[in-house]
Amino acid sequence: MYNRILLAVDGSENSLRATREVAKLVALSPGSNVEVISVADFSRSKSDILHAQGKEELELKRRQKLAPVEEILKTSQVSYKLKIMHGEPGPTIIEYANHEKVDLVVIGSRGLNALQEMVLGSVSHKVVKRVHCPVMIVK
Repeated sequence: MYNRILLAVDGSENSLRATREVAKLVALSPGSNVEVISVADFSRSKSDILHAQGKEELELKRRQKLAPVEEILKTSQVSYKLKIMHGEPGPTIIEYANHEKVDLVVIGSRGLNALQEMVLGSVSHKVVKRVHCPVMIVK
């Protein structure tokens, strides 16, 4: 069904739900390649860098935040590659998905209402509008 699935995660409960859905998809479509990306947001990473003891500690904290995602995928016997990228989440996910020509993007939603989405902006909304493949938003 889908050969290349891009799972965008940030370690939140929303991304864990998205991870569980990817595990279900892969169970239905054996042989799918799952690419997990997490984008270290520039606005937050400045603060993280200032509070970290060093680069190694910062990378360890990021990996620990993604450990539950990896655990779900390993338990479900999903073969995956994890990549931590830097930038603004929406545009970074869009660029990666379009450049790598993935078949499906799966992303969690924070469930913002229309006003919150208009004021704050939504990563999932930006991705849906600009990615050149189907997108599954998991609530």
